Amino acid sequence: MSASSPVRPVLPADIRARKGGVPLACLTAYTTPMARLVDAHCDIALVGDSVGMVLHGLPSTLGVTMEMMILHGRAVVRGCARALPVIDLPFGSYEEGPGQAFRSASRMMAETGAPAVKLEGGRSMAETIAYLAARGVPVLAHVGLTPQHVNTLGGHRVVGRDAEADAVLADARAVAEAGAFALVVEKVPETLARRITDAVPIPTIGIGAGAGCDGQVLVVDDMLGLFTDFRPKFVRRYAELAGTADAAIAAYAADVRGRRFPGPEHGYGEAAPKPRAP
Repeated sequence: MSASSPVRPVLPADIRARKGGVPLACLTAYTTPMARLVDAHCDIALVGDSVGMVLHGLPSTLGVTMEMMILHGRAVVRGCARALPVIDLPFGSYEEGPGQAFRSASRMMAETGAPAVKLEGGRSMAETIAYLAARGVPVLAHVGLTPQHVNTLGGHRVVGRDAEADAVLADARAVAEAGAFALVVEKVPETLARRITDAVPIPTIGIGAGAGCDGQVLVVDDMLGLFTDFRPKFVRRYAELAGTADAAIAAYAADVRGRRFPGPEHGYGEAAPKPRAP
């Protein structure tokens, strides 16, 4: 492709076709500047409901609203020229049934321009996923640890050990059969993630699920090291930006208080006088 050729956006069908191929690189994004950075390198820019915790300081994802997801979804779609923007449906916007899910998903897509949505749940969501897929809504599914169900799961724990493994595998098969184009598998043992990856015909995207999936996703703020007090085992920090930002802000505050900023080079002089008419 030449430099002047238009960039071809990644579509849900392209993601589905990557099963067993080059691993999919996915990161969250919540703003236009971050979406542009993710877009340059990744296949999917996920507008996760984690935005509630990452940017809004909420204790969990349960307080996230449709309005919040639409606001951030619009920002990310504006920043994506190639990567596939996928937006989470927030808690309470789809669980009631297929009709509610379609109204929420169609609103999300219409108001943001995103080509796909994500929802959590396995067998209990299979009918809803099939309903959405039949009506033109591409769905990225999500099994294993599902943060919107953290209160019933008993915390952000590893899911799928011992007797739970078969149930998680059944969830994965159900959403794949229902028509999801790909599947997030969160915080399950690596052996189970490999079983799921081998069992379903759609790509699996792991987070805390080991190296055997068809792709990986992380919260971008985690992998950039923007938090100093949150270090989950499954996150590799590719930078430590919190320390860099803290030092920069401290230097700025010290320069302001010491009258070292702004300097002469940061100001504007008087306008040059206009020449008098002869």
